Amino acid sequence: MREYQDFGQFHFHWADYVVFVLMIVLSTGTGVYYGYFRKEKVGKKIPHIDVEATKAKRTTDFGSSKMNEYLLGSRKLKIFPVAMSLVGSYVSGVTILGTVSEIYNFGTQYWLIIVSIVFMAIAVSKVYLPVFAALRVGSSYEYLEMRFNPTIRSIASIMFVMDEIFFLPIILYVPAIAFSQVTGVNTHIVSGVICVICVFYTLIGGIKAVVHTDAWQIIVMFISVVIVVILGTIYADGFTDIFKTAADGGRIIFGNINPSPYERQSLWAVLIGGFFYWTSFNSVNQTMVQRYMSLPSLKKAQWSVAIFTIGIVLFISVCCFAGLLVYNFYRNCDPLTAGLISNDDQLLPVYVMQTVGNLHGIPGLFIAGVFGAALSSLSVVLNSTALVVLEDIVKGCFRFKLSEKSSAIVVKTCIVILGGIAVSLVFVLEKLSGILSVATSVTAIAAGTTCGLFTLGMLVPWSNPKGALAGAIAGAIMSGWISFGSQISFAKGDLVSQKLPISVADCPANMTLPDDTYYDESDVFPLYRLSFHWINPIGIASTILVGTVVSFLTGPTVVKKLDADVLSPVIHKFLPKECFPPSDSDSDLTRENTAQTLTHLLGNSTAGANTGAEIDSGEDNMGKGAKY
Repeated sequence: MREYQDFGQFHFHWADYVVFVLMIVLSTGTGVYYGYFRKEKVGKKIPHIDVEATKAKRTTDFGSSKMNEYLLGSRKLKIFPVAMSLVGSYVSGVTILGTVSEIYNFGTQYWLIIVSIVFMAIAVSKVYLPVFAALRVGSSYEYLEMRFNPTIRSIASIMFVMDEIFFLPIILYVPAIAFSQVTGVNTHIVSGVICVICVFYTLIGGIKAVVHTDAWQIIVMFISVVIVVILGTIYADGFTDIFKTAADGGRIIFGNINPSPYERQSLWAVLIGGFFYWTSFNSVNQTMVQRYMSLPSLKKAQWSVAIFTIGIVLFISVCCFAGLLVYNFYRNCDPLTAGLISNDDQLLPVYVMQTVGNLHGIPGLFIAGVFGAALSSLSVVLNSTALVVLEDIVKGCFRFKLSEKSSAIVVKTCIVILGGIAVSLVFVLEKLSGILSVATSVTAIAAGTTCGLFTLGMLVPWSNPKGALAGAIAGAIMSGWISFGSQISFAKGDLVSQKLPISVADCPANMTLPDDTYYDESDVFPLYRLSFHWINPIGIASTILVGTVVSFLTGPTVVKKLDADVLSPVIHKFLPKECFPPSDSDSDLTRENTAQTLTHLLGNSTAGANTGAEIDSGEDNMGKGAKY
């Protein structure tokens, strides 16, 4: 019989505290390093291609080179740290703990989300990213003003800020409960400490500190989870035993083709819903676009997306396998029923402590990994949200013109306030359960609506501002209605997650499972019963459909008057030639080089001047080049 030790007998050893503290020191140290020792030197020469590209759009990104460095790293960051930071943007404790509990309770169907992620990467690289690169935006929501009007930009940016405010406490809460379990420290004290550390290094280091800290935090996180998985696999006598046990327990599910939209993890929900959710987040969300724009070229941004995709697929696969490991260990004694834990999202921490808790330093490494994931996600959200508040709300919505000093004050004050709000909202989050579904539902509201707006602008040339406004309202109402309606229904007990069977046969105390109860959910409003995977696609579809129809009814945009840069390259071949006017900035370098060459050959300045005139007259024949 497998021994299920009392979880309380395992707590952090001094070696675990050492490992954990080292991670905290490195996080803070990175922020200090990039805040004080690796600042961009004033007057440093910018590569010629960046100057040429900037001439057509703007002189500086944020009013000064200092703010440009703080918020975008002067657009000269490196591919690998940015790619790791992109992983950190999405992977948090929510992913680690939530994915494990999802596999444990509902089987492996969710694992196929990796297929959706691959298709997401293609869509982001080919449909959305080239537009942002051509326009050289600092905030993704600048695009909406270029394509529609300032009102649409303001609506989207405010939705983004509200979305991130709701998501911040989720990022904090997950590592806090994990750390609280192994140390006994109050959850709110832990979340407060996490927030203070993250706010500190984000404040002083800007995007460079965020990106480079994210890079090694993600590596620590991945190593910690992999070590736990390797040791757990050895403990479970290999892969064969793990998958056999999971199959016997009904956890191996990859072909659930049930067409019902009420099925939590059907093949269609995971593939279709997963694709739209991941695309909406990674294509237009400011936390991601800010990192893409910190790279010096479109090609490098696309490479970062590719590396990000490989990393995230590997990491989610490891987390899914960890879910099978946890099931293998607790197959005959469910820890929630046995009272070892109070929430499904504590499954992995209790598993780590009961399997490798006696190996001093390993639990500390694991909790350090969970904390690293939280810190990376939190710093990304703080930095990106502060940028949106400055550029899209203060400057864009209210039209304030700020000096460099005032801009810095706004950004840093915003970061501090957001940190305080996040800590406060942790009290609210404690009342909810099922972190993965809650996080997906809440973020789906803003993500679906804003992605629908960007897609409407980039892929529907005749869409107009009135259509965009109507579409945004429709998308927000639909996704919000479904999301909050379902959460309220779960809180009232009208809806209950139908988990797969569990056992308590080998639990140390005599206990019995509660009788299986059939919950008749037919009286619940149909939209509230939908799988959380469908919330995002419904929001996107509502925005695009209503936006397109209203645009037609109110007078569609004259396509010939649009600049091709604001439309995705995938539809460029369908656009009239008037959408592709000649670009002076793209031909400047060619004109200069050709004029100098011919001047040298002819041997006099007059010839050079004539050549310049000839080039000017032939400029209309030049196509538009890359602006990024």
